[in-house]
Amino acid sequence: MSARPRLHYAWIVAAIVFVTLLVGAGTRSAPSILIVPLEKEFGWSRATISFAIALNIFLYGMLGPFAAAIMDRFGIRHTVMGALALIAAGVALTIPMTQTWQLILLWGFVVGGGTGFVALVMASMIATRWFTKQRGLVMGVLTASTATGQLVFLPLFAKLAESEGWRSVSLTLACIAAAMILPVWLFLRDRPSEMGLQPYGAEPGDPIPANHTGNPLKRALAALGTGFRSRDFWLLAGSFFICGASTNGLIGTHLIPACLDHGIPEVAAAGLLAVMGIFDFFGTTGSGWLSDRYDPRKLLFWYYGLRGLSLLYLPYSFDFTFYGLSLFAVFYGLDWIATVPPTVKLATKSFGEENVGVFFGWIGAAHQLGAASAAWIAGLIRVDLGDYFLAFTLAGSLCLFASVMVLFIGRGKRTEPVPLAA
Repeated sequence: MSARPRLHYAWIVAAIVFVTLLVGAGTRSAPSILIVPLEKEFGWSRATISFAIALNIFLYGMLGPFAAAIMDRFGIRHTVMGALALIAAGVALTIPMTQTWQLILLWGFVVGGGTGFVALVMASMIATRWFTKQRGLVMGVLTASTATGQLVFLPLFAKLAESEGWRSVSLTLACIAAAMILPVWLFLRDRPSEMGLQPYGAEPGDPIPANHTGNPLKRALAALGTGFRSRDFWLLAGSFFICGASTNGLIGTHLIPACLDHGIPEVAAAGLLAVMGIFDFFGTTGSGWLSDRYDPRKLLFWYYGLRGLSLLYLPYSFDFTFYGLSLFAVFYGLDWIATVPPTVKLATKSFGEENVGVFFGWIGAAHQLGAASAAWIAGLIRVDLGDYFLAFTLAGSLCLFASVMVLFIGRGKRTEPVPLAA
């Protein structure tokens, strides 16, 4: 009788990273349910609060390439532990805040900076380092955790804020982030070689990407310079900019306030985001499976196109019936960030496995730049026009444009990236 094969340690690493990404994304998205409570308690304008959230989102993505280079240089485990400690401290310090500059400093700079190290770039590095087989599927699952963290926890936070006040949300998040440091220290490892293993699915003798020991800042900037000369980089970054604008920046930040504008209670509105998070888990995981089997450009065409149509429909759906927001939540949730696995696959093909972390970091930065822009601009539109109709319509139109852009990735002549210094 043959012995049951042992569980490859790659799956344990993936599980720890899944939970860490979930905590990081949940923390980053929490301010969306604090907009109205902060307005009521302090009289701060929605535009000012939106600016702090936009800064949070911007740093969440903009630090990605530098986070990848730092993880290459100093190790994923130690970098993530430091980021979790920073998140816990930053969120805890928001409890006594009373001024807008404190909101901007803590939720914007400190929490945004900490969560920037616990983001999609880490998922791409883990999937590439630890998996040869089923890499797309793993990337899909890890990507799904970021949206799940942003969306599934929101009803719990909204109910907590409603019953105990917004400060209880900050305290809860700080404790969760601090509690994650121990399992990361115990179980997360940077590379299979530390455990005497090959990546999952690799054959003996397969080449293993080398460690990068150079200056992380120089490596990150070198990748950006190489990307500027690559046509594919601009197409990937441009489409991902629109992806961020139409997800985290707009829906993740402003759907709950938009629901409140239409008389839908905050807990019910957060429940809609939770439904999106649940369906996103299946949609993004399925996208990873499809990315291992089909042309990622065609997948992205459908993802962006369908998302654009759903956003154009959204302003007419605020009746909270099955044919209204509930239908939108299911349909849009399946497509929330299903774009990530095929985008990572295209980036890997363009820039190589050994460089995908730092290049995808810059592509991810474009995603969060789009998200930050949408979070701030949508807040301004709401203040000036009194509703979000124009914001939703613009985002939907941009998604339709992105569905055409992605078809040109990898087509025709492009600039080949030069190898980056180790």
